[in-house]
Amino acid sequence: MSHGLVAENRRARFDYEIGDTLEAGIELTGTEVKSLRMGKAQIAESYASPEKGELWLINSHVQEYLQGNRFNHQEKRPRKLLVSKKQLARLDQEVARAGNTIVPLKLYFNDQGRAKLLIGIGKGKKNFDKRATSRDRDWNRDKARIMKEGGRG
Repeated sequence: MSHGLVAENRRARFDYEIGDTLEAGIELTGTEVKSLRMGKAQIAESYASPEKGELWLINSHVQEYLQGNRFNHQEKRPRKLLVSKKQLARLDQEVARAGNTIVPLKLYFNDQGRAKLLIGIGKGKKNFDKRATSRDRDWNRDKARIMKEGGRG
């Protein structure tokens, strides 16, 4: 897997109402890149946090590279996200609002082979919103099945 999708946070759109999205670079060590190229990453329980004038990805899991030696990386270390100062100021302002958080959506390699993280500004959904999302998804699935069968219900 030299390019393409590495990890996706499928639960994010269910738990959060995603408003704005932004592509951010991610600062990695050599063994982390090799592990990502093998598709060994999880971002399901992670979040991004602006701290000390920088943006950090917290609680993401990149599995150790098996052929790595004593210079292997820590699996759950905070990783620096690369965004401009203007973007960081806007994200910091959005997080300062009540209920907003920065949620990672996808981790992938772009066309140049660089690791990128798609982040979104999310507002947490209430339980009734989650039920409505689930109901709509079920109805769309049933509707597609009915249309595929030719309306013979």
